[in-house]
Amino acid sequence: MKAFSVSAAGMIGAIALAWPSLAADGTPIPNLSGAWARTTFALEQPESGPGPVRTVRLRSNEAGARDAQFNLGDEASPILKPEASAVVKRRNEAQRAGVNVPTPSNQCLPMVAPYIYRVQGMQLLQAKDQVTLIYMQDHQVRRVRLNSSHPAKLTPSAHGDSIGHYEGDTLVVDTVGFRIGPVAAVDQFGTPYSQDMHVVERYRLISYEAARDAQERLVRNVGGTATEQAASVDQNYRGAGLQVQFTVEDKNYFTTPWSGLATYRKAGSEWVENVCAENVHEYYSGKDTPVPQAEKPDF
Repeated sequence: MKAFSVSAAGMIGAIALAWPSLAADGTPIPNLSGAWARTTFALEQPESGPGPVRTVRLRSNEAGARDAQFNLGDEASPILKPEASAVVKRRNEAQRAGVNVPTPSNQCLPMVAPYIYRVQGMQLLQAKDQVTLIYMQDHQVRRVRLNSSHPAKLTPSAHGDSIGHYEGDTLVVDTVGFRIGPVAAVDQFGTPYSQDMHVVERYRLISYEAARDAQERLVRNVGGTATEQAASVDQNYRGAGLQVQFTVEDKNYFTTPWSGLATYRKAGSEWVENVCAENVHEYYSGKDTPVPQAEKPDF
């Protein structure tokens, strides 16, 4: 299938036309709409309190050089119950053995928040009754109903059921009802979740300096990405960034609620169709990925 791209500037212009400037009660609504990008896959730690499973780096040679692309998760993290720790430990052991571990990303599966922040490109669209989040990988879309409530009888879904409201300069998104897929993970270390998981996200604009510093600090702490997902930050833009502060609760796998951050800056590239299920060509290495072949048709 032929890939195509759309100008991020054009998308932002279309989004801005739909942005509602006032809430129902007449209070101003923050303009969060636009094309946003991150510079790495990892989650950021909160300033205080329990945070995401941390990265554990392996030393790749006797000289002590570190392999930035071979990170393991801290299976002893205090947020993990024994069941969750065992899952992370098994994933670490497979990584050490050189086994390519299945993830929602490499299996072309939907991603839940906060794992979905690993997708570097994101579009946020604001309308009167809904906020739409579009991610630059596998046509993933999240729809947030504003000033609504979760159904009494909720059917679990890949991204969960999301409702939202504005609190001053912040968009608050509350999500429950996650379906457990073939590979259920909330982070790049395979940390599991259950149908009881509850995620609250708070989206707000922050200064250019704060957004830049947050992104650069994360890259220093955990390293950059092996490959960019066709998304990049506009290095010449000096306007506000977008930051998501999130909290995760799941009594089945976590000892306590924990929080983290994901910081975006204005996207500096075109919006590219990035679909791993339909395009096996690795644009970053110039080769095709081997895919399973059936000996005979399924039907």
